[in-house]
Amino acid sequence: MNYALRKRILVTGGAGFLGSHLCERLLADGHDVICVDNFFTGTKDNIAHLLDNPYFELLRHDVTFPLYVEVDEIHNLACPASPIHYQHDPVQTTKTSVHGAINMLGLAKRVRAKILQASTSEVYGDPQVHPQPEGYWGHVNPIGPRSCYDEGKRCAETLFFDYRRQHHLGIKVARIFNTYGPRMHPNDGRVVSNFIVQALRNQPITLYGDGTQTRSFCYVDDLVEGFVRLMDSPDDFTGPVNLGNPGEFTMIELAEAIRDITGSRSPLVHLPLPQDDPRQRQPDISLAKSVLGWEPKVPLRDGLKPTIAYFDAFLAKH
Repeated sequence: MNYALRKRILVTGGAGFLGSHLCERLLADGHDVICVDNFFTGTKDNIAHLLDNPYFELLRHDVTFPLYVEVDEIHNLACPASPIHYQHDPVQTTKTSVHGAINMLGLAKRVRAKILQASTSEVYGDPQVHPQPEGYWGHVNPIGPRSCYDEGKRCAETLFFDYRRQHHLGIKVARIFNTYGPRMHPNDGRVVSNFIVQALRNQPITLYGDGTQTRSFCYVDDLVEGFVRLMDSPDDFTGPVNLGNPGEFTMIELAEAIRDITGSRSPLVHLPLPQDDPRQRQPDISLAKSVLGWEPKVPLRDGLKPTIAYFDAFLAKH
């Protein structure tokens, strides 16, 4: 790569599921990557294969404290993203979203770096509009058990746009819908990892409610491509922009697909629906299509196969 085109890019939460795939992609594109993680949910296993790369640097750091490095771009992914993890210490979750955003925006302001916020479809809450376009303001319970994450991410978006208005900072905001793939945390309580682990162990597959609630599942490589295109988009395009797969599946359909691919004998069992669990979640990606030329390419079954292979190998070792 031409040295003049090589960028120094900071990825917070870089040892996590999404962050590790993003680090890999940015290195493949010829950039210097600084990976920052406090290893609350991230793990060195996710980035061990990158440690010998001379253009990769790992820093153990918590983004709720200021960070002083010289970089050209920042991808702010640091925050536990599954209900089990973000509800474990809800005050810390809010601090990670809010203080983390303030610290990374402060860094971006100091070094005049472009900064991307990994926001979430959870800003839409339990949506009353379907599918969800970026102009929808959401239906969020501000005092429920999920609000540490939902409202933390909403506040982070507020901070990003205020920094743009007040300090003319170059910002990008991506609203991520359900994403899956290798390196997902096996105990994160998310539906794809739950179902795969249960199926591989021939344990009952647990459906919450009647199993007809829907989600849309985006394979991790597709999502990372969306991040890269968003960061490279014109400066006047800030987002927020939905990144996700608009293909919508019921929980029963997902369970049956996983059972079929694994050849599992797991029965399906039904448990009560958790509080504030959204009934429907599906992105309207027309903005990403028109501005970024982006849409997911990997069908659900094609993405499930390498994900299942990863979990199969993981369970064999642990």
